[in-house]
Amino acid sequence: MNEALPDVPEVRVVGLPQLTSGFDLVERLDLPMHLKVHGPLEPMGGEQLAKLAENINLKGRGGAGFPFHKKLRSVAESAIKRGVRPVVVVNGSEDEPACRKDTVMINRAPHLILDGALLVAEALGARTLVVGVTRESTQRSMEAALAERGLSNSRRSVLRAFVQRNPVRMVTGAAASLIRSIDGGPAIPPGRKVSASQNGVGGAPTLLSNAETFAQLAIAARIGPERYGNTGLYDEPGTVMLTVSGAVARPMVIEVPTGVPLRYVLQLAGAPPVPQGVLTGGYHGKWIDSATVNEAIVSRNSLDAVGGSLGAGAILPISQETCPLGESLRVARWLAEESAGQCGPCYLGLPAAARGMEDIINGGGPAALEALKQVATNVKRRGACSHPDGSAMFLESTIKAFTDDLAAHVLGNGCGRPVEGVLPLFEGGMAPTGVRGGGEAEENGPSRQKIFVDWTLCRGHGLCADILPEVFQLGADGFPTVAQAMVPRYAEAKALRAVRRCPALALRIEEDTRAQDATRSNLPVLSQGREGRGRRALGR
Repeated sequence: MNEALPDVPEVRVVGLPQLTSGFDLVERLDLPMHLKVHGPLEPMGGEQLAKLAENINLKGRGGAGFPFHKKLRSVAESAIKRGVRPVVVVNGSEDEPACRKDTVMINRAPHLILDGALLVAEALGARTLVVGVTRESTQRSMEAALAERGLSNSRRSVLRAFVQRNPVRMVTGAAASLIRSIDGGPAIPPGRKVSASQNGVGGAPTLLSNAETFAQLAIAARIGPERYGNTGLYDEPGTVMLTVSGAVARPMVIEVPTGVPLRYVLQLAGAPPVPQGVLTGGYHGKWIDSATVNEAIVSRNSLDAVGGSLGAGAILPISQETCPLGESLRVARWLAEESAGQCGPCYLGLPAAARGMEDIINGGGPAALEALKQVATNVKRRGACSHPDGSAMFLESTIKAFTDDLAAHVLGNGCGRPVEGVLPLFEGGMAPTGVRGGGEAEENGPSRQKIFVDWTLCRGHGLCADILPEVFQLGADGFPTVAQAMVPRYAEAKALRAVRRCPALALRIEEDTRAQDATRSNLPVLSQGREGRGRRALGR
């Protein structure tokens, strides 16, 4: 089983460091050391800053790759048109288990990120700066950096600045989720697509971008576009921060100039000489096969051209000795369990897709393969955020990249190789929500609840399968296919909801006291939708 990636893994650099300058001197660049390493930074006007971003072709480094200069101009125009002060938000919510580059930057060079964010705030006339994080380490480092600069959330401050800490969830990093949480709501997408540039925090135009993006802007503002363009490719100048893990000897975050061969990056991390495949861009990214690895260079355009993706900068090779479909199934299950649970294509479609992948591995034949393709197609462009789209892209890429392994499972008795768990699914030593067998997180212990169907009451409404697809599926007759089942701990809240909403009052939950090494006495925790008893027994 792959070890959990620490918050701050080993950091390497190819060529001359830019973002990682000073990392060889200290573990964290406080403000005095930051100024010694990088020097002072003069303010810039809005159009001057936009032209700088355009000249260096700066695109968002969080995955979407939207041109920064367009976002900057859009926020400025909207703020002027409406006569309101815009808001600047740094998104440091790095909640994918295979990504650590932004976490490294916040922990070790927080002032470089703040340099870029303050440049933008000054240029736009913003009076509010928010840094979104999800880890304790990043919260501590960024709060210390704000204090070192004398920035606070005081109403008397010229610029109010604070850190917004959210739960570790895949959907937390979505722009809409972060904005919603800053406004006091839950850190999940709002269910409708809204442009932050037009209507963001508090309804004001909001410039929200990834932490590395602001750091890159700060570097370019110091050295100028010509010198910045001397590093990397002509059309994608500068450096890129990558997180390399998976089947490697030394998981690391590495700063490389664009244009470096991907195989060289893999070699530095101790990847297999001929990997079976490499997942590029993270768990919303794409696989490239072993033959393609030698063609790819580190750049957005190059990876796109060979069927990969730069995405959030995660690079994950797997060896020839592991089953790629089995490795991908682990990720597919985690992606399904990371759903915000508020739109059908995501909370129903992604578990169905994971089950489809499992059916293929278990010899479901061509029918299982076609079913998976159909599910992946159905979830795309129908969700409230990009999570179902990215997850579907990952699944479709898996099918395309590993045709030989796929044929062995679909047409034969499987590939015969084990699933080694080389793709990291653990956060901070614990499993994310719903990942079985991964640490001692509260939501990942043994199941404590058992749900029952009373067939004398069930009328086949099917609502239980909609709310709790982890447990219930409907048969050809429209009724649940199981009469009783253990409830995964991560799904206990949904199980309670299913019991409450069953129109026929045909569901009940009982506590499995054996899971707690107590005496066996299965007490009903919820009967006929009585809310109070259910809450007491569930410990809510």
